[in-house]
Amino acid sequence: MKKNVIRILFFGLIVVACSTGINLFTDSDEVKMGQQFDEEIRKNSKEYPIYENQQVKDYIDKRIFQHVLASPEIKKKSVYNYQLEIIKNDTTLNAFAVPGGYVYLYTGLIKYLDSEAALAGVIGHEIAHVERRHATQRISSAYGLQIIASIALGNNPSQIAVMAANLFSGLGLLANSRANEDESDDYSIKYLQSTRYYPGAVKFFFEKMRDENKVSSGGGGVATFLSTHPDPVARINTTADRLNKLGLPIFSWTHVGDGIYRTEYKRNILDKMK
Repeated sequence: MKKNVIRILFFGLIVVACSTGINLFTDSDEVKMGQQFDEEIRKNSKEYPIYENQQVKDYIDKRIFQHVLASPEIKKKSVYNYQLEIIKNDTTLNAFAVPGGYVYLYTGLIKYLDSEAALAGVIGHEIAHVERRHATQRISSAYGLQIIASIALGNNPSQIAVMAANLFSGLGLLANSRANEDESDDYSIKYLQSTRYYPGAVKFFFEKMRDENKVSSGGGGVATFLSTHPDPVARINTTADRLNKLGLPIFSWTHVGDGIYRTEYKRNILDKMK
């Protein structure tokens, strides 16, 4: 009887947790999930071929990714296993991050952008998804009862592996909410403020798509991006408002001044990816 009462109370607490957005995963869980997700990515080389140009990969990692990661606003770099990987797919304009610090960029996105600042803005945005634990918040809401039921009934399978497999399947749970996207844009600005890059660069990608009529016309790679990153045009205005409140200049994606690094991007990345 006592055990049944405990289980009922336990389930009640989880229902409340799921309805209020509480995350059921620990940081350690997130690290394990990220490792297993990365293993799935690397096993599925047909759908996710790894880009092999080590010179370009090293440049992006050391020059941009590690520089953004050094921001004092990124609090869990000693907890999560932050790593950057590039997926060879020139038709997909996308990037995504999974729990535990794994960030993935598609070559289509890298080739579409035209400055280090623009790529730094995207990277800062993806790091924010990890730091703010957006993926496991969604998983908690979707699978919380299922996970805890298994544990409470004594079955206790490898739930992290199950979640990683479900997360991997179609990247469905990586489709971020508007609130997740908005928060990640905000944190990208915060991260870039302590770097060499223009803080508002998170909006450069959206501005370029807008000016080239890609947002409305869609198409393969753009459709894939829009399926996981909603409302790009509205986010341009929101980012501009945030920059204005911070007293920072509002530059567009065509800006050529300090903090953009357009020439370096072409010489060290684009020209070497041809």
